[in-house]
Amino acid sequence: MALLVAAPAYAALPSEPESTEAADSVTQEIDAEQDAAADEQIAERLRGIYGELEKFADVTVEVDQGVVALSGKVPDSADIGRAENIASRVSGVVTIDNSLERDISIAEGAGAISSLTDRFERFLEMLPLIALALGIVLVISAIGYAIAGLRGFWERVAPNVFLAELIGSAIRFVFVVGGIVIALDMLGAGALLGAVLGGAGVIGIALGFAMRDTIENYVASLMLSLRQPFRANDHVLIDDKEGRVIRLTSRATVLMTLDGNHLRIPNGQVFRAIILNYTRNPQRRFEFQLGIDADDDPEAARTLGIETLGKLDFVLDEPAPEVRIAEVGDSNVVLRFLGWVDQRESDWHKARSKAIAVAKTALEDAGFALPEPIYRLRFDERTTALPFENITESGREMPAKREPKRAVTATVTESDLEDIRPDNEVARMVDAERATPDEGQEKDLLDSGRPVE
Repeated sequence: MALLVAAPAYAALPSEPESTEAADSVTQEIDAEQDAAADEQIAERLRGIYGELEKFADVTVEVDQGVVALSGKVPDSADIGRAENIASRVSGVVTIDNSLERDISIAEGAGAISSLTDRFERFLEMLPLIALALGIVLVISAIGYAIAGLRGFWERVAPNVFLAELIGSAIRFVFVVGGIVIALDMLGAGALLGAVLGGAGVIGIALGFAMRDTIENYVASLMLSLRQPFRANDHVLIDDKEGRVIRLTSRATVLMTLDGNHLRIPNGQVFRAIILNYTRNPQRRFEFQLGIDADDDPEAARTLGIETLGKLDFVLDEPAPEVRIAEVGDSNVVLRFLGWVDQRESDWHKARSKAIAVAKTALEDAGFALPEPIYRLRFDERTTALPFENITESGREMPAKREPKRAVTATVTESDLEDIRPDNEVARMVDAERATPDEGQEKDLLDSGRPVE
């Protein structure tokens, strides 16, 4: 009875194992009879293939009725599936009985040690090339550090010291990375370089999210050093933080509060904040409100107030002082007093305080009443009559007749012109601290040679 056995011509065998039931899963017809010659031919073909592969040298092949029985030991678990995959591709194989096992004997371990020895020997052979690659890395890095170390040049090119340091750091980084890339290329580790750079990219993204506040402060420091929003010893209000500027560092803006304490504000917050600088314009306006009786003449009070403010030496003639009628209340007329001072010669808080006292005294001396809030009480008809004077039939009190106050001449005594020169204690402390910086203190990024934004 004739059996057709295909010629065992084989292409390159795959390195990865397929399913252990590959032969069974292939749809094919099984011949009704199988002679011994065909079984032997399959067995010889498989022994020849396994004999060419070192890892399958101990594999035993038996074939009966198209059933291939594999036994023996292989070095690795993956080789078990690989041997079965090879057998399944031989024509005439019905199924495979795979009894291969991994070799865990000491001799096999010695073979692994031998492989490690071979690798170490190859490493020793590459040592001269590795030394040359390291030398190239060092030379390229040294060139980068030398270029970045030209501090005088970069400080002349860059707008400030902080940006000069940033340029130097970028140059060093580029040269070091470039040297490493060249060295890895010399060693034939291009694939390793790609994996390292890919991993570095992922790590960089993760660190960017984790350290975004730090990065934001760093970028804000760069922008503040370029824009220069204030000078050293400027009196500023940053959001709700008030004080005099000590220094601007690469991480924070340092203030000395008006009570002498150090205040560090992260530059990211400073960059986003509303900054009020009291020092940029030496002229500063103060204002306060006083109320006079509703029956008094508000124009006379305004005239008296303007004259009173004008006679104070610390109040500037230009812009001229002013008094405005702010509002008419239930029992008074509210006047708003406005005056300007030169902060280089007068303390704003002292000037305002003295102006309030002088204006109040002037109004009272002129006969103007500064009433407190008045509350009206109303009684219904069931209430027992009270022995009050000036009570009408409707139960409402008749106000006393008062003569409206007219314009009078303002007078300012010598005691009203007491010393109101600025208190410079905090400014002197800031100057002293800047003159004697602590060792290791961060560099000040404020540059008096650059314009203030």
